[in-house]
Amino acid sequence: MLDNLSIPNDIEKEPELPIPSIEEQKRIVETLKRLEEAGELTPEILEQYMTGQRVIDEDS
Repeated sequence: MLDNLSIPNDIEKEPELPIPSIEEQKRIVETLKRLEEAGELTPEILEQYMTGQRVIDEDS
């Protein structure tokens, strides 16, 4: 029944990202809200946070 759902062996898999801690998630949300309120949140910035390309420093 699920034979047609198999993943081809030659497909390139994206690396799995570690899940941020609750504290990190809260800081990310605060940063994104601040950027949104300032009118500076762009789809590119949001994508960077969601894909792990941009991270929150401890001092942020």
